[in-house]
Amino acid sequence: MRPNPDLSVILLTHNEERHIERCLKSLLPVTDKIFIVDSGSTDRTVELATALGAVVVSNPWVNYATQFNFGIRNTPFQTEWLMRMDADEYLLPELAGEIREKLGNVSENVSGVYVKRRVMFMDKWIRRGGYYPTWLMRLWRRSKGHCEELWMDEHIKLSDGDTTRFDNDLVDHNLNNLTWWTQKHNLYAIREAIDLLNVRYNFDDGAIVTPTLFGTQEQRKRYLKIRYATLPLFTRPFLYFVMRYFFQGGFLDGTKGLVWHFLQGFWYRFLVDAKIYEVYHRAGRKKEDIAAFFWTEYGKDLTGKR
Repeated sequence: MRPNPDLSVILLTHNEERHIERCLKSLLPVTDKIFIVDSGSTDRTVELATALGAVVVSNPWVNYATQFNFGIRNTPFQTEWLMRMDADEYLLPELAGEIREKLGNVSENVSGVYVKRRVMFMDKWIRRGGYYPTWLMRLWRRSKGHCEELWMDEHIKLSDGDTTRFDNDLVDHNLNNLTWWTQKHNLYAIREAIDLLNVRYNFDDGAIVTPTLFGTQEQRKRYLKIRYATLPLFTRPFLYFVMRYFFQGGFLDGTKGLVWHFLQGFWYRFLVDAKIYEVYHRAGRKKEDIAAFFWTEYGKDLTGKR
């Protein structure tokens, strides 16, 4: 049997007992070097993870990027390659086999590896509406990458080197109910509002993926997000949903697809715009007043000075 590649995995957790064993068991065929940064779980997440051999540390939550970069800096595993996973994701056996077979043989000039993510919603694979394939850089050489310092949609940014693609999928399949999903996206909407406002107000100057229409998928997504941020409030959620559901074939995903594309592609985006509208209504449009509003109302430090 081919030995495991020189790879370790970083995971962020908070109350993930429903998912953590599935995730870790899918990773064990490629590595037993799993580093978990937990943000105060009160369920059995830590117990289940340590039972499967993961190293777990606790660190207070600020945002995803800050937490993940903490993981990169503090991982006890000095492997050549790092991998990013979420607790509600898992590797298909085909991808695990491909990582074992290929990772140790990629060219020295390659610093990052893209894999495909498939999203499952209510146990259905969401294939349309622009959601598959979604290419994500999930493996990179340890000395070559860090997580963008953004409040939402953070990607791994390489300092140098080329990238390659593997053929098989990881799966994003959250098992929680719809009430949990909507509550989580309500919290996401705060971060998304900050991210869109940051396009205009530039609250931070952290290094981000270079936005370009003809680059990698995350570069194109960043470019389109910047363009999206310039569209009028409350108009853009309608345009986005129509594009996804009708022009990109989301209607072919059936009833569960309708729920997914409407909630994720319209309701969530409308909620983000409503939160931005509330910011303008209560704080005005001055940069310093907006930053003060998010600190007072949500405890979010947009300036990094508190």
